[in-house]
Amino acid sequence: MPGRSARDMLFASASAVGTDEDELVQSLLAQVHAALGPQARPDLVIAFIAAQLTPVAARLASSLHAALEPVALLACTSEGVIDREQEIEGQPAVALTAALLPGVSVTSFHLQVSGSDRHRLLLNPESFRQLVNEPADTRVFLLLGDPFSTPMDDILQAFNSAYPGIPVVGGMASGALRPLGNVLALNDGHSHEGAVGVALGGELDIDVVVSQGCRPIWQPFRVEAAHRNVILDLQGRPPLAWIQDLIPGLSEEDRALLQNGLFVGRAVRHGQEGFGRGDFLIRGVIGVDHASGAIAIGDSVMEGETIQFHLRDAFTAQEDLEMMLIPQMFRPQPAGGLLFSCNGRGTRLYGHPNGDISIIQRSLENVHLAGFFCAGEIGPIGGENFLHGHTASLVLFRPLQRGQPSE
Repeated sequence: MPGRSARDMLFASASAVGTDEDELVQSLLAQVHAALGPQARPDLVIAFIAAQLTPVAARLASSLHAALEPVALLACTSEGVIDREQEIEGQPAVALTAALLPGVSVTSFHLQVSGSDRHRLLLNPESFRQLVNEPADTRVFLLLGDPFSTPMDDILQAFNSAYPGIPVVGGMASGALRPLGNVLALNDGHSHEGAVGVALGGELDIDVVVSQGCRPIWQPFRVEAAHRNVILDLQGRPPLAWIQDLIPGLSEEDRALLQNGLFVGRAVRHGQEGFGRGDFLIRGVIGVDHASGAIAIGDSVMEGETIQFHLRDAFTAQEDLEMMLIPQMFRPQPAGGLLFSCNGRGTRLYGHPNGDISIIQRSLENVHLAGFFCAGEIGPIGGENFLHGHTASLVLFRPLQRGQPSE
């Protein structure tokens, strides 16, 4: 809109519950117009549509696009949605955020990588950049993917190669249990496969908080031998031997948590000596070979890297998210945000509703945001972008301050 400055960046979050398409759309539009103005044309709209509304999801997204006329609209189906105040699970609901982003370039794209061109696109940074066609001053990519058709780990490696240091934040659609069951919307079209995204550049300040909700136990170990995702040797001994020797030293509470699973943190910075929050990429232990003492984790692992075992529970998840948000309290209030939370969190993790959103809003003073429960969360750790599980990935938007570099 003419005449606005970067200080006029505005976000509006909206949500509606029900099954009547017209009533849902009208309720969402009324909330957006109340926050942004009745004539506002948003630069960006991102909507999350609960699985119960999958049959009408494409029409809902199309109606929102036609009414709001944004520069770009993204949407996907999900197991549950998150609005500014609550996490809506098990109900037919829509949550969205609409943003006026003066001075910000918005470029949308659809990634549908087939087997025939997968290696050419993902291993050739120039080919991948042509596919994304991003603005030169991109500050963040927002990405929604279908888990059945999208090789997201490979795609994120392509982003890391083609756009080093630029965060990719988003999540995998969780509205279906089979291929072609999810709906992904991009502007006035939709698809059941691939990934849809936007690149945001220009006068925009980005903060990303990736809370993996784990805490370390025991000391870090050096991987002496590994094959693909199997760790064979930790500092001269099989991993299982270390685990069996160290378990008796755990508290009763921690031994009980082991029944829910053991996790491995891979240090993201090689050669680092001291470790803290955000220094590990968390992956689950998915198998044990009792004969050899080897363990398998949900990721590839290399000889020479450092790992540390971790535990996860509701208290740790809450504590970790609170700690990760502390720096935000010393920054200006964000204009808005997006939250991508694992579908294993919510009431499944906390035992009560609104676990993540209540923590965030206590720290950020009721910022406008929307989000959904994902089948995999996307966010950076140690400067590289990864696909996570059991994680809350939060991106916060602020106008670029005067004198702050745009690159």
